[in-house]
Amino acid sequence: MTFVITRTPYRISFFGGGSDYPEWYLKHGGAVLSTSINKYVYITARHLPKIGGLVHRVIWRHVETVETVHDILHPAVREGMKFLKFDDSMGLEVTYQGDLPARSGMGSSSTFAVGLINALRTVRGEKPNARDLTADAIHLERNILRDRVGSQDQAAAAHGGLNYIEFGKDDSIKVSPITLSQDHFANLNKHLMLFFTGRQRTASSVAEAVIKNLGDRTAQVTRMQAMAAEGVGVLQSGDIEAFGKLLHEAWTLKRGISDQVSSEFIDRVYAVARENGAWGGKLLGAGQAGFMCFVVPPERREQVSAKLADIGTFVPFQLGTSGTQVVYSADAPTGG
Repeated sequence: MTFVITRTPYRISFFGGGSDYPEWYLKHGGAVLSTSINKYVYITARHLPKIGGLVHRVIWRHVETVETVHDILHPAVREGMKFLKFDDSMGLEVTYQGDLPARSGMGSSSTFAVGLINALRTVRGEKPNARDLTADAIHLERNILRDRVGSQDQAAAAHGGLNYIEFGKDDSIKVSPITLSQDHFANLNKHLMLFFTGRQRTASSVAEAVIKNLGDRTAQVTRMQAMAAEGVGVLQSGDIEAFGKLLHEAWTLKRGISDQVSSEFIDRVYAVARENGAWGGKLLGAGQAGFMCFVVPPERREQVSAKLADIGTFVPFQLGTSGTQVVYSADAPTGG
C-alpha cells in the first residue's frame, strides 16, 4: 500500500502568452518566458483498503466516496485515472490542497494536472520525467477535458525555474532554463510584487475569445512572442527597469487582443500601480480577474502596496527553482 505526496509550483508568465495556443504555434511557432514561484499545489495519492462499498475517495471542495472511477465527480481526477488506466481492482484516495486560489491566473488547472499525473504515476511505481508529465497534462486538459488552455503552464509546472519555452510547428516543446547571476536573480526577486484582486474566473471562457482573435491580431502576437527572447536578454543584463517597461508594452499589446482580457476594474488597479512607481506589470492568465504582477523599485513597494490595500491583497513570494516533485513516498503498513 503506497502513499505519495507531490508538490507542484504555480507560475508567473512574463512574455509570449497567446503564442502558446496550438491554434497559433502550429502555424507560426511560439515562445514564452515564465518562472515558477514558491507557492504550490499539493496532491496526495494512496492505495485505499476496500471496505464495504467504498473503493475510491477524492477530497477537494467535496469529499467523494465512490464505488467506481466513473462515479468520481472531479473531472480531472476521474479522467486522469481513466487516462492512466486505473480501474476498481484497487482503491485509491486522492486529496488536493493549494497555496493560492483556483481560477486566478496562476496556471492552477495545469499545475493541478501535472501534480495529479505525477502522483498517480508514482503511486503505481513509475518515475515520470518532466517532459512526459508536460505531454500527459496537455493531453489530459486539451484532448480529454476539452479545456481551451495553452501549453505553457504544463511545461512551467513540470520543469520549474525560470525558462524560455519554445513551441514548434511540429507540436514540439523545448524548455531552456535561463541562468542569472546570483545578484541579478536576487535583484529580480526584490522588484517583483504579486497582487490578488480578489476576483476569480474560468480561464476557458476568456481563452475562447482570445483564440478567436489570434488570426486577426498577427502583428500583436508576433511582437509578444518576440518579447520572450528579448526579455531573456534584458534579465541577463540586470536592467530591471527595462524589464518592467518591456512588461508594460507586453500588457498593452495583450489588452488589444480581445476586450475580454482586461476590465475597467483591472485597468484601474494597473493605473494606480503605475502612478505610484511601478515600471510595468500585467494581469496573469487569460484575463479579467485573478493575480497581477508588477515590477516595482524596492523604494516604492510600500507606496504601491498602500495605494492598493483597499482593493486587494499583496502576496509575498520568491522565484522558484524546481518543478513538480515527489516530496514524500512510502509504503504504508498493512498490518497491526
